[in-house]
Amino acid sequence: MPDPSRTTTAAPGPRTQGPDGHPPLLEVRGVTKTFGSGRRRLTALDGVDLRLGRGETLGLVGESGCGKSTLARVLLGLERPDAGTVRYDGVDPFALRGKELLAWRRRVQMVFQDPFASLNARMSAAELIGEPWRTHRDVVPDARAREKRIRELLSLVGLRDSDAHRHPNEFSGGQRQRIGIARALALDPDVIVCDEPVSALDLSVQAQVLNVLSELQSRLGVAYVFISHDLSVVRYISDRVTVMYLGKVIEHGATEDVFEQPRHPYTAALMSAAPVLDTSRSGEDREIRLHGEIPSPFDIPSGCRFRTRCPRAEDRCAAEAPQAVVRDGAGGGDAHTALCHFPLQAGTAWA
Repeated sequence: MPDPSRTTTAAPGPRTQGPDGHPPLLEVRGVTKTFGSGRRRLTALDGVDLRLGRGETLGLVGESGCGKSTLARVLLGLERPDAGTVRYDGVDPFALRGKELLAWRRRVQMVFQDPFASLNARMSAAELIGEPWRTHRDVVPDARAREKRIRELLSLVGLRDSDAHRHPNEFSGGQRQRIGIARALALDPDVIVCDEPVSALDLSVQAQVLNVLSELQSRLGVAYVFISHDLSVVRYISDRVTVMYLGKVIEHGATEDVFEQPRHPYTAALMSAAPVLDTSRSGEDREIRLHGEIPSPFDIPSGCRFRTRCPRAEDRCAAEAPQAVVRDGAGGGDAHTALCHFPLQAGTAWA
């Protein structure tokens, strides 16, 4: 049974302060985004809340079509939400215009999934890294200063000065992604949105790129929103994890809380399907197999949107949308929330 002194039910929403007591760098509240109209109306995001502190990494996970990429476009200011708010240091980027908007765009940059497609094959590494300065001319206005800064950025991501004049076809996949990271750093951003940045790379190269990102964060204090379907990668690099399903945040908490004690049945199923490298744990937990297909985002189930695939579902799940059940994080850390009528408890069985 849950400890009533530690568990409450409340509408989901990020705190106005992080667990370190400081205001969040990025705060999203109730963001909704739909596409189309009438019966062909698709709800990509439905009341999404999240926050990101300075110098931390928020992992964003969920199956394809859950809304991760749409949320990334909202965070980058490329899609305007239909409802809800987005704040960077208290500033609404969608209220900015002209020079103010241009200055804000320096603060949020992107590392793309495919290092082969995201770099112009006709440009050298130096041209690719310095490309943002064509728009933001005042960041490094002097040509000599630009050359120096490019060498610094190459060094930061583990490349050599001599690589500056090489073209993308002369680099490996991991080296190309390092160029993409250097380009994202060229404007000294506060936040970098990483959309599946290592999924196109071999396993050993993934580890190298992840280490580069971690070292840069330690050195520069940059924050990451890290989108991935690879749970082992998310666990390695993230401070906190947000789990999405059909456009809604269904679980959120500190990384170890979510991985060690998932509270939403969907999260538990994801965790059970992840490969286990520790052979001593092989067979310790059985894989949870979900039945049925993901519902169409054009026809989201009533009540709990996961109920059509959840063996724990009851009549209440169809009739009533769940609110977030909040539990203190391990050791008094960040709150651990699950959007479920019957959240899993530590030590209890799935069914």
